[in-house]
Amino acid sequence: MKIVKVEPIPVAYPEPNDFNAERYLCLVKITTDDGLVGWGESITQFKEANFAVAALINGLSEFVIGRSPLENQSIWTAIKERYWWYGYRGGLAAYALSAIDIALWDLKGKALNTSLLNLLGGPVHEKLPAIASGHAHDSSIAAMAEQAQGWMSSGVQGMKVGFGKRGNANLGFDHDRDVEYVKKMREAIGPDKKLMIDLGYAVKWDVATAVKRVQAFDDYNIDWIEEPLGAWDPEGYKTLRDKTKTLIAYGEREWNVAGYEAILATGTCDVFGIDPGRVEGVTGFTKVVSRIESARRQANAHAWSSAIVSAASIAVSFSSLAFKLFEFKPLPNPMQNDLVLTPLTHSDGWVYPPTDKPGLGIEINEDVVNKYRQK
Repeated sequence: MKIVKVEPIPVAYPEPNDFNAERYLCLVKITTDDGLVGWGESITQFKEANFAVAALINGLSEFVIGRSPLENQSIWTAIKERYWWYGYRGGLAAYALSAIDIALWDLKGKALNTSLLNLLGGPVHEKLPAIASGHAHDSSIAAMAEQAQGWMSSGVQGMKVGFGKRGNANLGFDHDRDVEYVKKMREAIGPDKKLMIDLGYAVKWDVATAVKRVQAFDDYNIDWIEEPLGAWDPEGYKTLRDKTKTLIAYGEREWNVAGYEAILATGTCDVFGIDPGRVEGVTGFTKVVSRIESARRQANAHAWSSAIVSAASIAVSFSSLAFKLFEFKPLPNPMQNDLVLTPLTHSDGWVYPPTDKPGLGIEINEDVVNKYRQK
């Protein structure tokens, strides 16, 4: 069995969970000479990055075509050695490798007729709690509390909400409004549900503001505060950690093992966000997770793009004790609900190990791929 084709497919789609903003992904379809197909994805975020990543995938295909999908580790290493010259700290090159690597793992599972989770050694969890992961959009806190109750009605065991996102919520900028929001969310979902706050890139707290805000949030038992000081501020994060009770989460903007090890060395992060669509695929994802698990910290999959990354993330989440939950977007969207014939979801608030289907365990609807293909 040999790989004969590598096809990058940039897509653009409306995201209801992000105030219907257009979002961008670069998918990849890898085909073998006997007709097996593997799918991968990079979470490129922006229009211009999509075309650049597609060009890199085309160029890097020389390391893939003619090889067996069973040699995915060898292929990953060869691509890493090439892209070191123009992206060893990450960037667009890591996006390209991520998409290729996820597709190769999908192919490998199909070739061996076993699931990605089985390839990773099997599940270490019987089940994981499902969490609704959305953005705050409405100008009315009462309306957002009602929406949160709607999310909870599906059986999920908590919610994570983004501040500073598109829409009219205006959260992350005013102390009293932020505290009132957290208070009302806690009242709406109940005392036992998980509640996490995720700061968007539009929110620029200084250390004093972060300390004051999170101290106020501590009264409402939030599980973690995500990126309150952005991607990198070791001294600031140490001050925040020393003065507050809630867990601190960040890391989703890192690209590889070296980036996560730098954060681990600071001792300031409790929950590490990781996205296989940017951290060099499933291979990079598992390398990072092994470090986090060894450090006895929590890992959390950033799977806020398509069902391809979600499927990869669920498999890795079940393969490591570092994971404690799994997030789902609360509103139906094209890349989660239409892209695959059977959407990934939870059952009564629980996610179960995906071991019954080969590879990623999803079947792609190529009509949907073509519908959203970026011109």
